[in-house]
Amino acid sequence: MDKPNQPNLKLLIAHPAHLISLGFGSGLAPKAPGTFGTLVGIPFFWLISGLTIYVQLLIISLLFFLGIYCCDKTGKALGVSDHGGIVWDEIVAIMLVLTFAPINWLWWLVAFLLFRLFDIWKPYPIRQFDAKFKNGFGVMFDDLLAAVYAIIGLQLLLWTNLIS
Repeated sequence: MDKPNQPNLKLLIAHPAHLISLGFGSGLAPKAPGTFGTLVGIPFFWLISGLTIYVQLLIISLLFFLGIYCCDKTGKALGVSDHGGIVWDEIVAIMLVLTFAPINWLWWLVAFLLFRLFDIWKPYPIRQFDAKFKNGFGVMFDDLLAAVYAIIGLQLLLWTNLIS
């Protein structure tokens, strides 16, 4: 198979790993696929939101490790290890952020915005790790770090009561 530069429907259905890493099609969005992928993560989290935090974190950890394999496989198929269409990393990361947000639409919006800010901005040391790791682990890890920044931001906002 020739390595396409852009993910497409044919690649999406060629292997379950591609379906997952391309966010069930959200990564095929022509503009802002990472944002669309992040949006897909919200209903995924809602499905586990009633579980204990420990079970949520276990599920998210398993999805993270699944993502290492799937994102690596799709990156190799695309010829680009961290192609913008690979959005499983955003899906799993927003799930992690939402684990630490109150179950409230306003807080979920704040969580979404903070995560997208840090995922796009890539403050220190995210950009350095993003440049260093280029396999499935690297794809997943930089979004994990962006999630940590977003969680810190959320916790600061909760602590200061700036949002009610």
